Amino acid sequence: MISPEPERPANAASYLRIEGVVKRFAPGAAAAVDGVSLDIVAGEFFALLGPSGCGKTTLLRLLAGFETPDAGRILIDGVDMAGVPPYRRPVNMMFQSYALFPHMTAAENVGFGLRQDGLSKAEIAARVAAMLDLVKLGPLARRKPHQLSGGERQRVALARALAQEPKLVLLDEPLAALDRKLREETRFELVRIQQRVGVTFLMVTHDQEEAMSMASRIAVMSGGRIVQLGTPQQIYEEPASRFVADFIGAVNLFAGRVAGAAAGFLHVDSAEAGATLVVEHAPLPTGSEVAIAVRPEKITLAPDSMAPNRLAGRVRGAAYRGEASTYEIELAGGKLLRVTLPNTGRRTAGYATGQAVALAFAPAAAVVLP
Repeated sequence: MISPEPERPANAASYLRIEGVVKRFAPGAAAAVDGVSLDIVAGEFFALLGPSGCGKTTLLRLLAGFETPDAGRILIDGVDMAGVPPYRRPVNMMFQSYALFPHMTAAENVGFGLRQDGLSKAEIAARVAAMLDLVKLGPLARRKPHQLSGGERQRVALARALAQEPKLVLLDEPLAALDRKLREETRFELVRIQQRVGVTFLMVTHDQEEAMSMASRIAVMSGGRIVQLGTPQQIYEEPASRFVADFIGAVNLFAGRVAGAAAGFLHVDSAEAGATLVVEHAPLPTGSEVAIAVRPEKITLAPDSMAPNRLAGRVRGAAYRGEASTYEIELAGGKLLRVTLPNTGRRTAGYATGQAVALAFAPAAAVVLP
């Protein structure tokens, strides 16, 4: 028996609301999802980001209805999803493997859910054609999955997910099966399609660059909990913890103790740096143990002799990456730093292994972490 369509209460406050959701897979076991609360607005491209085992995929399956929460509520467009089976939820999921039917053409794959919904042949044909045009695959409608490239299969899976006009599309590592160049191209294409159709996208990924380049907001997860929520710029530039700073991109961390504060600057004695570092930050109690986080691209080499936070070291390794070069610098005390410099000239000589260098970073470039 098909469950009735759940009614939407008046004055629903949030498009997707997750309230204190908990999920354990065995009594007494650690929670895979541990009291997660989250609000997502309509039309948003949202990312759940974290390492393997952090709970992001379990949370995605809870939203899709493949798992049942032990506690808490999930509301979509103001409707409580408790007891609503997956096939009655206004949700479609695009799986990491794409899960296309190998014996069906691209058009038949896109129209599969519409046939299950009982739409007329004319309605199905019109909707399928519109979806294939949206993902620029109209001329390939009669090809089967094995006749399509990885990027084309990915777009067929997306078209199938959008064909039933869901309120929410769940993306499980959507670009993981593509090579690097195709991933970069497809990121922009996915965002353009999402903006064009206006459907809410919720993506799960462990790829920081993928989340940063596609999502309007990111929730970083660890141990079943959300440890920071914000825009890509906030997550990157203002990490709330050492975990977030270290997980999102590359970072240099200096351990130290607060020596004092004056005029909006914090002075931190760091044995690792072999210096007293000066950073922009509100006062903290003298003697407090902190870490100073500095991104590799915010450190300069060969600075002016009066530059703040000036250190000395020696190049231990270099990696040329085309648009930029990354150097490993060893300070006098043995601390290894990463420094990333843009390759602005075609014949930039760079720095040689073993070369002595001076490096520096501005007080505003560093983040103080507890």
